[in-house]
Amino acid sequence: QVELVESGGGSVTPGGPLTLSCKVPELTYIYYCLAWFRQVPGKEREAIGKRDSTGRITYADFVKGRVTISPDNAQNTLYLQIHNLKPEDTATYYCAADDKACPFDFVPPAPFFAVWGKGTQVTVSS
Repeated sequence: QVELVESGGGSVTPGGPLTLSCKVPELTYIYYCLAWFRQVPGKEREAIGKRDSTGRITYADFVKGRVTISPDNAQNTLYLQIHNLKPEDTATYYCAADDKACPFDFVPPAPFFAVWGKGTQVTVSS
């Protein structure tokens, strides 16, 4: 059973940065397609970005320039840093993984991924 563990969420004020972590089992980290998503109640999970097994990072168009996905290969951890937080970034953030090869140049939607973490809540308010 593959387990993904997100952490780093909380209540933050607008304008600040926030870094979320996704701890991944070693073999999953090395070979799987990994991604970050977010979801607000009543809406579908929204893809933020992915890392494929070669280390290539691809971002969804709506977040380009405002998030950074950073892999830590020594810790088998995938980080998501969100810059200049806005109230509309309030959501539950999820890490996802799948053993299918990542698409080359886009972030696949949620149904692509078979493995999910439990999520970490981020609330942005003043």
